[in-house]
Amino acid sequence: MMALVLPLFGLLPAMVQQSAAQTLATYIMTDPLTGLAIGGMDPVSYFTEEAPLPGRPGLETEWMGASWLFANAANRDIFRANPEIYAPQYGGHGAMSMARGFVSDADPMIYTVFKQRLFLFYSASNRQAFLLSPDAAALQGAEHWQVLSKSLSIR
Repeated sequence: MMALVLPLFGLLPAMVQQSAAQTLATYIMTDPLTGLAIGGMDPVSYFTEEAPLPGRPGLETEWMGASWLFANAANRDIFRANPEIYAPQYGGHGAMSMARGFVSDADPMIYTVFKQRLFLFYSASNRQAFLLSPDAAALQGAEHWQVLSKSLSIR
């Protein structure tokens, strides 16, 4: 009897670890060490610069339970007025993963701006897959986000 039951105890830590990992996912993807959204990059700069700029301490705002940094005060003020326009889609979680129906991390340096919206990706290959059919991927991602975002916490 013990030979049948003992192997099941080996699964218990994995199940607890998986459950704990699921509770760590937040509505806005943040760096677990700093608590900063999109790795501390300035969300407005994705739309105004050749490449995103790192935000600066002291130029910060809180939105949706996350801290957002900005390269300059003007970008901070623009974001405060319309955060939904400048914040990445799906809370900054991987856009192609969302299109496929699951939540994943994303790298703030792997991105695209499509139809005036910011999408972040886990990998360059995920970005390439998204760009093969961006309208369909964005639509699928939005549909999945409506369901999946309900299970994510706002700190």
